[in-house]
Amino acid sequence: MAWDFSTEPEFQAHLDWIRDFVREEIEPLDVLFPGTGAPYDRKNPATRGILHPLQEQVKKRGLFACHLGPALGGQGYGQLKLALMYEILGRSSWAPSAFGCQAPDSGNAEILAHYGTPEQKRRYLEPLLAGEIVSTYSMTEPTGGSDPGQFRCRARREGDEWVIDGEKFFASNYPLAEFVIVMCITNPDVPVHQGASMLLVPKGTPGMTALRLSGIFNEPLGQGMHAYLRFEGCRVPAENLLGPAGAGFQIAQTRLGGGRIHHAMRTVGQCNRAFEMTCERALSRTTKGSLLAHKQAVEQAIADSWIEIVQFRLQVLHAAWTIDRSDTSRARTEIAGVKVAAPRVLTNVVGRALHLHGALGMSNELPLIEMWMGAPMLGVMDGPSEVHQTTIAKQILKEFQPSAGLWPSEHLPARLEAARQKYAAWLEHEVGNL
Repeated sequence: MAWDFSTEPEFQAHLDWIRDFVREEIEPLDVLFPGTGAPYDRKNPATRGILHPLQEQVKKRGLFACHLGPALGGQGYGQLKLALMYEILGRSSWAPSAFGCQAPDSGNAEILAHYGTPEQKRRYLEPLLAGEIVSTYSMTEPTGGSDPGQFRCRARREGDEWVIDGEKFFASNYPLAEFVIVMCITNPDVPVHQGASMLLVPKGTPGMTALRLSGIFNEPLGQGMHAYLRFEGCRVPAENLLGPAGAGFQIAQTRLGGGRIHHAMRTVGQCNRAFEMTCERALSRTTKGSLLAHKQAVEQAIADSWIEIVQFRLQVLHAAWTIDRSDTSRARTEIAGVKVAAPRVLTNVVGRALHLHGALGMSNELPLIEMWMGAPMLGVMDGPSEVHQTTIAKQILKEFQPSAGLWPSEHLPARLEAARQKYAAWLEHEVGNL
C-alpha cells in the first residue's frame, strides 16, 4: 500500500521553523502595517527595512521562492510541499512576501524566466526575485467579465513595435509596480484562445494611463491598489512579446492554475487561524452560568468548522499531489474543485468565528471581519466559481455513459430480473429442495 499521510522528518523541521517564524516575526507586521498593499510597498523605507532582514533569514534557511527551480534561486518544490508551506504562510498577508512567493509576482517571475530576453531578466526578473520590486498582471477588462471572448484590448504589430489600444480593469498593485504584463488580442480573426498574447509594458510607458484606482473592503472611494487602465497608442518593442504570438491563454492557464491552488493553500491557513480564535473564545467566555464551549450549539459549530477544514485541507493536498504526478487532465479538475471550495469553507469557518465573538468580531479590533469579507474575492478572482463548476462537471461527465435503455441502470425491476437469470440454476436447485 502506498497510502501515507506522514511528512519526512527533514521537511517537517522546515515546517516547524516556518510556523514559529510566521507567528513570532511576521504576523505582528499585519498589525503594525495594515492594508492589503502594505507588503508590496518596496519603496517605503520603514516596511522595506523590516521585510528585507526577514527575507534574509528565510534565504539562509533555503526557503525563499521555493516554487522556482535552483537556477532561479529556489528549491523547485512540488505542489505538495508548497501546500504544506503555504497553509502556514496563509495566516499572514506579509508572509508570502517574506518567503518570496507573493502573487502576482510569483507567476510573473515564471513567465519572465521562460520567455523574457536576457535584458528583461536583468532589468525585471532579478530585482523581482530579490524582492526589490513588484509587478502587475493585467488580464481583466471592464466589459469582459469571465468571458474572454469579450476582450477588446488590442495590440497590433507596426515594424519593430507593438501598439496597444484598449482598457483593463482591476490591475492589482499597479501604483507600486515597475512593469505590467498585459493580455492583448493580437489576432482578432481567430478564436480568442488562439489570438491572445502577453506583452511586457514598463511603468511610465507613454500611452498607458491609470484612469482611477479601486479599493476593496472599506477603503475610501478613489483609493486602492487596483487600477483601471487605458492604453492609447501605447508602444513597446517587439521583443516585449512574452512567448509566441497567440499563446497568451496557454501561458495564462499555466500561470493561473498555480495561482488558484496557491490561493486555496493559503486559505487553509486563514481557516486555521479563524478556528483557533473560535476555540479560544469558546473557552474564555461564560454566559448563562457556563462556558460557551459547553453550549451544544457552540460545540456543533466547532465540530462543523473542524470537519470542513480537515476535508478542505485534504482536498487541497490531494490536488497538489495530482499536479505533482503530472496528471494534467485530472489536475485541471482538482484545481477547479479547490477553487470552488475555498470561498465556501472560508465563509463558513470565519462566519462562525465572527458570530461567536459578537460585536467584537464585527469590529476593526479583530481581523475576522476583514477575513470574512475576503471570502467573496476568492469566488471571483482567477475566474468565478461558476466557470470552474462547469469545468468540473464537463470533466467528470466524460467518465460516465448514458443508460443503454429506457430505464436507469440502477432500475430495480430490471436488476432483479438480471440477478434471477444470473443465479437461475442455484435458485432452481435451492427452491426445489425447500
